Amino acid sequence: MSSTPVSDLSTGDIVSPPAESSDEPSANGENTGEAVGLSNPRHSAARRRMLDLVNELHLTGVQVDIDLPVIAVIGSQSAGKSSLIESISGVTLPRAAGTCTRSPTECRLSNSSDPWRCEVSLRILTDVEGKALGQARNIPFGGVIHEKKDVEDRIRRAQLAILNPSTDHKVYLEESNVTSAAREVSFSENSVCLQISGPDIEDLSFVDLPGLIASVGSYGSQSDIELVKNLATRYIERPSCIILLTVACETDFQNQGAHQLARAHDPEGSRTIGVLTKPDRIPAGEEDGWLRYIRNQAEPLEHGWFSVKQPDSRAIAEGITWREARKKEEEFFDTVAPWCQLHLEHQNRLGTAKLVERLSDVLSDKIQQRLPVVQDELLDLLGNTDQQLYKLPKPPSSDALSEVLHLLSTFSRALSGYLEGTPDEKGLLQAIRPAWDTFRAAIRASEPDFRPHERAVAMRTPETCKFVPPAFLANEESPPYVPADDSRSIYIDDVMNRARQAITRELPNHYPFVVSQQYISGFVAQWQKPAEALFREVQRTLIRHIKSFITEHFVQYPLLQSRVHTIIAEFIASTSEDTLKRIQWFLQLEKRPRTLGEISYTDYTSKFLGHYKSCRPTAEQPRATFAKKLEGYNDPESDMHKYMNRVLNGLTDLGMPSVSPTDLAKLLPSDPYDAALGIMAGVRAYFQVAHKRFADNVPMAIDYELVLGLDRNEALEKALRVGLGIGGVDGHKHCKEYIQEPRHISERREELLKKRERLETARHKLNEVWV
Repeated sequence: MSSTPVSDLSTGDIVSPPAESSDEPSANGENTGEAVGLSNPRHSAARRRMLDLVNELHLTGVQVDIDLPVIAVIGSQSAGKSSLIESISGVTLPRAAGTCTRSPTECRLSNSSDPWRCEVSLRILTDVEGKALGQARNIPFGGVIHEKKDVEDRIRRAQLAILNPSTDHKVYLEESNVTSAAREVSFSENSVCLQISGPDIEDLSFVDLPGLIASVGSYGSQSDIELVKNLATRYIERPSCIILLTVACETDFQNQGAHQLARAHDPEGSRTIGVLTKPDRIPAGEEDGWLRYIRNQAEPLEHGWFSVKQPDSRAIAEGITWREARKKEEEFFDTVAPWCQLHLEHQNRLGTAKLVERLSDVLSDKIQQRLPVVQDELLDLLGNTDQQLYKLPKPPSSDALSEVLHLLSTFSRALSGYLEGTPDEKGLLQAIRPAWDTFRAAIRASEPDFRPHERAVAMRTPETCKFVPPAFLANEESPPYVPADDSRSIYIDDVMNRARQAITRELPNHYPFVVSQQYISGFVAQWQKPAEALFREVQRTLIRHIKSFITEHFVQYPLLQSRVHTIIAEFIASTSEDTLKRIQWFLQLEKRPRTLGEISYTDYTSKFLGHYKSCRPTAEQPRATFAKKLEGYNDPESDMHKYMNRVLNGLTDLGMPSVSPTDLAKLLPSDPYDAALGIMAGVRAYFQVAHKRFADNVPMAIDYELVLGLDRNEALEKALRVGLGIGGVDGHKHCKEYIQEPRHISERREELLKKRERLETARHKLNEVWV
């Protein structure tokens, strides 16, 4: 007794609900004790083990990572895919609810001497929001099925569970009536998996993909077209995927999108097997065009084309058995022209049995080729995954307080060494050193540019009044300092005029100290800007490097990193105030000329006096200078060298062995500007003492107060503990918040761990087979 047939919304085929049991299996897969499905007893045990292995590898979800052999059944809607799958698997797919083509259906068939059985499970690859999971979840959907008539309802429920991901799958397993349940998503890449075994079942595995659609109805979405195409593409773009392309003979070949998609990803046709469905619906007069595919003349494929004939809607409604359906198919190709007129080699491509035999052979060959390579790929992927895991920060500790204390202690020790200096071109002190050099050069450039010449002479003949570096400073400064131009020149008559103007109640030929003090204050006033510029540059460099140092040590914990950075920034701001005060203290100190290095100062004064006198013109040769003549002293063959040695030797004989050539300038006739020369020599000598002192003290003070101040007396570590609130009653709570790592890192770790787990599981499966 048959029931009223219902139409499949996606394929247009007609299928009846399960009928009552009869003496033999029906086309929709009822079990009456007679074998259902196809079997090839010639398959070796080795080939069977390899197929089982690939099935087990698929269950691990490792196909996300490596290319596993699989048969993917694709076709446009109404291409007869569902009928073909039913004839291969021996079970009826639930087409009445319109869900069979809305998610992949994986069928794993295996021959077994045990009674027929079927297990249904859900393969979940994406979460409720459609985002990929790190590892596939295989969820059993109900118990083992022993009656084929119960499979259709179970699959229908499983598909509804797939299409409603936010609802517990048990709802669809336990509800009495779910046929009218709404769908949250139109299509899904999560799969319904069927594990079918029994006597005379063919050893074969394949996945039935949703049929490609060209348009959507009023309840669909335009995005569904691309979604289904992308879903099929993810399978067939893999080199080890065998594409089972179903083409309906009742529709123009070129209008069937599945063919275009298959050719795009397999242009050579090396892994595509074509199957023509509904050969009984070929319009009259068009048979020869379709026979060209069977002969592999049109759209040639390496594995050729096949054709199958499934029961029509009337036969299904009348309860045709599976064996009768196969016999009817055989009779059709044996008796109906032009199929029966084909050569024997082409007749071997007609019928479901021939198709499945070829599919099994091709799949087995592909598995044999891939398995050794898969093992190597698994090892490479495991190594790569381990490397990526190693690069991730270690997971947060369960003891948050101890973890934070350990982090701070480690950070403080590392910072101490970093501040002390590291032999690294990108180290902190290496970055600060250019600022030190710039500062010293700026201080050195503040030298009072005394010229022992009258201004009027310098205006008339500037070439005779150029700056002459003191020769005795050659051992102290290399290269010698030379002013950039003459804009800051102080001529001897300028000094003399200032000295005369400063006279108050002094005795004749005595001049007030205020004159020297004014010149000293002049160059000291120039030191403030370079000192403050040095401070700002060191501060910027320190903050930049410390920020990078903090990021490096607390990169795993952004919140802790941010708080530490804020606290240290405040600490640096505090030490900066002390540093500026120290710089101002040095500046104020230098405004009062004084030195305890009397010997050094006196020596410099004497030398500079001799230098300036040597640069003064003589009465006989106004434009010649004694310093110019002294240049010849460096030439051992010159007369000056010979005469100078006689003089120096004579002075040595007189008990004056320490006289230098420049000292002889003091013997020159009295100069009307001797008082000015004395002031110039004293001021310049003091600059030589003071500028070196200041150029040393300020960088050292900045280094001590600002840089090393971060590591003095554990002040920073104490400030960090207070600022982070570690010692308070909420210390544990704060620490737990601090070491909460970013979601993207925890998700990445979880993803890699799951990936490693499935790769390791797959590797063990492979090892079991090889052993």
